[in-house]
Amino acid sequence: MSQDALKVAAAERALTFVEPGMSLGLGTGSTTAKFVEALGRKVAAGLDVTCVATSEATEAQARSLGIRMSTLEETPFLDLVIDGADEIDGNLRLIKGGGGALLREKIVATTSARMIVIADASKKVDTLGAFPLPLEVVSFGLTATQNMITALAGDVGCEGEIRLRLRPDGQPLLTDGGNLILDCHFGRIEEPEELDEALKLIPGVIENGLFLGIADLAIIAGDDGISIIGSEDDDFDE
Repeated sequence: MSQDALKVAAAERALTFVEPGMSLGLGTGSTTAKFVEALGRKVAAGLDVTCVATSEATEAQARSLGIRMSTLEETPFLDLVIDGADEIDGNLRLIKGGGGALLREKIVATTSARMIVIADASKKVDTLGAFPLPLEVVSFGLTATQNMITALAGDVGCEGEIRLRLRPDGQPLLTDGGNLILDCHFGRIEEPEELDEALKLIPGVIENGLFLGIADLAIIAGDDGISIIGSEDDDFDE
């Protein structure tokens, strides 16, 4: 199967967890876009759900498909969030933020009763870190912030080049919140919890792309079918 087909397979499996009347968080990225497409078809057939998007791109896609959208101000508690991941390990620890929406994705995920991650098999890893870890940072004091990241990450065994993410035209990429993204090429993150705690000590870091203890279930699509990380027996209706 093509990677695109695998993304569709994971998205369609996640759709089986959606029930009428739910409030849903919609993530960002190419795999989540497949889920939004599938959800749009269900909504057109009569499914009644209310959704909150994690990015302006997802919001625009969902609205174009006739999906009823809300905000966290209007709908501050969500039943379920469906989102992708740039990397996922066997303990449901994630790296997210390749699309630049990590702050909004984490806010939405932590306001939801459950989080399901959908991905193709290429995103499954034994150890996080091959994908550069994104950090959403403020522009003020950028060099000082980067120096602190280098120092504190090094204290927990993480070293590597830290790059400011740029747009194709060479200008700094801005998130939907107007912030910058630093991509940390650490290679291997042996102790993600320790790194997460270290990064939280840096005032210029608004949020980091480590999603730890947030995801409840992962649906991984590969050439040999769907594999699940976590328990499908959990009551997602609570």
